[in-house]
Amino acid sequence: MKVLQFTIPVAHDKTIIVQKDILPHFYPHLHRHEEIQLTWVQKGEGTLIAENNMHAFGHNEIFWLGANQPHLFKNDPSYFTGRSKKTIQSLTIFFNPDGKLGPVFNLEELKNIRSFLSKYQHGFKLPETMVAEVAACMLRIQQSKPVDQFIHFIELLKQLQGATQLEPLVSGSRLSSVSDHEGLRIGHIYNYIMQHYDTDIMLEDIAKHAHMTPQAFCRYFKKHTRLTFVAFLNEVRINEACKKLADGTYDSISTVAYHCGFNSITNFNRVFKTVTGKSPRDYIREYSLPGYD
Repeated sequence: MKVLQFTIPVAHDKTIIVQKDILPHFYPHLHRHEEIQLTWVQKGEGTLIAENNMHAFGHNEIFWLGANQPHLFKNDPSYFTGRSKKTIQSLTIFFNPDGKLGPVFNLEELKNIRSFLSKYQHGFKLPETMVAEVAACMLRIQQSKPVDQFIHFIELLKQLQGATQLEPLVSGSRLSSVSDHEGLRIGHIYNYIMQHYDTDIMLEDIAKHAHMTPQAFCRYFKKHTRLTFVAFLNEVRINEACKKLADGTYDSISTVAYHCGFNSITNFNRVFKTVTGKSPRDYIREYSLPGYD
């Protein structure tokens, strides 16, 4: 996995880029670009990494990602098996608020939208109650000719600007910017964790993978993610556990725990509550998930 400064292909006569994807899986590298991104996941599931935060994503969800915000829609492992017939479908709108659209957003009439763009540089997930309305507007943008497309684009921003209960993708302060070299290195570490979270990852193993001593790795990881390695690994594991609990295909909570890298159900329960604020059983009850033994 790499953190890449990604260049969105833009025609000279376009300021709003609409991209429809039907692929075996989402783009598999951590990346960033100067455009703001609004993605409607029409089909697919996995984990969204936004900076050092993780969120499960699934069908019919919409996410806003800020300009130059490192991110990755990481599909579940089942998408990468040799015989997988799974596909993802998405509709994405890209725009650069500081490019050709800059003078437009500086108009006094759009000051509320300008404030909205500034407020949500960390990105957000759209509440379920707004998905149908915003998705319909995104379709109108996709299907319209240039002038009407621009009008619908402003209407879309007006809808979003008036929204409430937007779920931030990043908690706390935003990470400081990193060089492309450091981004590549961090992405390499993220990928190793995402691929091996269900095994007994030792600090020595991940440090060796990053070509560092354990002490140097701990300092490096904390500096660039503001999390300890153990805290980040636990968040990955609990995020995966939540998806498995919701899926309902496992026969017990302890089975889910062991499939997510925990060797002790007691430790799993403790970490689950630390990360989510509730016990696994409370999580199951709250979301009306299938019963577990």
